[in-house]
Amino acid sequence: MDDASLLTHLECARCRTRHDADKPATVCTSCKGPLLARYDIERGRTRLNALSFGARGNTLWRYTELLPVRDEHHIVTLGEGLTPLLHLGRLGADLGLRSLLLKDEGRNPTGTIKARGMSVALSRAIELGLRRFALPTAGNAGAALAAYAAAAGVQASIVMPRESSAAARETVERAGAALHLVEGTIVEAQRLAAQEVQSGAFDLRSLHEPYRVEGKKTLGVEVAEALGWTAPDVIVVPVGDGAGLLGVWKAFAELEALGLIGRRRPRMVAVQAAGCAPVVEAWRKGSQATTPWPSPKTLAAGIRVPDPHGGPEMLQVVRESNGRAVEVSDEQLVAAASRIASREGILVGPEGAAAVAAVEVLAREKAVDGKESIVIVNTGSSGAWPQKT
Repeated sequence: MDDASLLTHLECARCRTRHDADKPATVCTSCKGPLLARYDIERGRTRLNALSFGARGNTLWRYTELLPVRDEHHIVTLGEGLTPLLHLGRLGADLGLRSLLLKDEGRNPTGTIKARGMSVALSRAIELGLRRFALPTAGNAGAALAAYAAAAGVQASIVMPRESSAAARETVERAGAALHLVEGTIVEAQRLAAQEVQSGAFDLRSLHEPYRVEGKKTLGVEVAEALGWTAPDVIVVPVGDGAGLLGVWKAFAELEALGLIGRRRPRMVAVQAAGCAPVVEAWRKGSQATTPWPSPKTLAAGIRVPDPHGGPEMLQVVRESNGRAVEVSDEQLVAAASRIASREGILVGPEGAAAVAAVEVLAREKAVDGKESIVIVNTGSSGAWPQKT
């Protein structure tokens, strides 16, 4: 698998400036926009077909050509990816939706979708010679970094709010990463983590480096493969910084360019909590960028991101796909978590519960057709709920 990657360069999502993919990179040097990995699609057309991945291993690394690691010896894996796509027959019937599906990312190592991005980003960073990392996090990404850093034998310094889930804090501590707790939100965590970066650690914030989005991209590839190399009609994604939404959309663009799927793309629905909804507000106003959300407050810490770096890109995806942005209250997401548990036996995290609640809103408002295929992304396990006080 040496040099199986089709990676060619990095490109700014905003100004399209080209960057060298074989040097450590953060954001665009011209406009500070997110950098995205680009691949040799023409060469991929001659190497890949719908059967290319079927006989490979049961992790996201089966899609190696569409991932940035050139030498397999640098891959750091804990078995991430290939999570189940579950049919929600009873809940779907309740909502009048014939084909309601859930991609259950709670089955990943450390229990969330963050494992995908961290496996790919850390593997590529190590390949590029980096050994020390810093990350401000609401909790789940910190747990993932701690676990993968332990597996790789590299240093990680993680800053998270004191109110982060006990499961995330315990994972960081047990994995041996340096844990720093701050009062407040991820905004305060970012300030402390910046000091670590200034002292020489590499910043692994999502969309502040190019490759966490590549790991999350594989979720979209898996959905297409599970559906017989077709796209669903709608994908509902809880969004914070935006890497999940951007990654899934990027997956379908690359699959179409490779000739692995047809031209039909899913409508992308971005879900936020009412207590922190900068993307929803910007979408409603017709704005091209988000504005910082004052006093963010929600049980769903993973989407409590008041000033997402990927705000303009998320808005572009939602509009380009003819999708929409939906907000739900904490009361709605708590009720949705109970409904999917009692109707389907599936325990979702608060962010996934927000996505379930959003589908209920879409069904009630007739924004989706009962015959359409709809995929809900549950980004994490029930262990991500904050502790009751």
